Amino acid sequence: MTATTATRYLYLTRHGEATPDERELTPNGRRQAVLLGDRLRDVPLSAIHHGPLPRAAQTARLIGERLDGVPAHACEPAGDYVPYTPRRDELPPDSADFVLDFVHRFPADERARGPRLAHEAGERFTGPADGPEDRHELVVTHNFLIGWLVRAALDAPKWRWLGLNHCNAALTVIRYPPPGRPPSVLFSNDMTHLPAPLRWTGYPPELRITS
Repeated sequence: MTATTATRYLYLTRHGEATPDERELTPNGRRQAVLLGDRLRDVPLSAIHHGPLPRAAQTARLIGERLDGVPAHACEPAGDYVPYTPRRDELPPDSADFVLDFVHRFPADERARGPRLAHEAGERFTGPADGPEDRHELVVTHNFLIGWLVRAALDAPKWRWLGLNHCNAALTVIRYPPPGRPPSVLFSNDMTHLPAPLRWTGYPPELRITS
């Protein structure tokens, strides 16, 4: 008997704006999460996955309070980690020093465990849904994992998770159809649910489009 699969819609968001010590959300961050929850009210979400750190857990809780009984749970693969450390020979020569300097700012143990967690995230969150019905799931996570999953959906080189930035409480959606068709990034870093004062937080200032 042939196994049945359906389409998975993966909704990705970065946690809301956090305080400098990253222990909790700012008032802006809490408002961002509430507004994202309102945007997702009509989406038939089956689950909310979130990283274990407080800023992700608080964001997931606030989103969940705007929805109707969608279960939420913490899982380590949705956490904050370096998913892949590139080799110099993979990188464009003119940016290799910059990229490697950035990645090696993170502790060695974090860089060592990151690929395992990234693999687990791919196994858990991506690909077609088992069964006959489409599935919609939300992952409340961090900048690096969103970049990693978008890169994978586009079949880009592994090092290209770097430079794929995501604003606080913005929304990215990836569609994973049944086998035979590639994934599609339906939209990325969308902030239309946020008023102008709450947009672009967490994003490199030099890359913001504010006009």
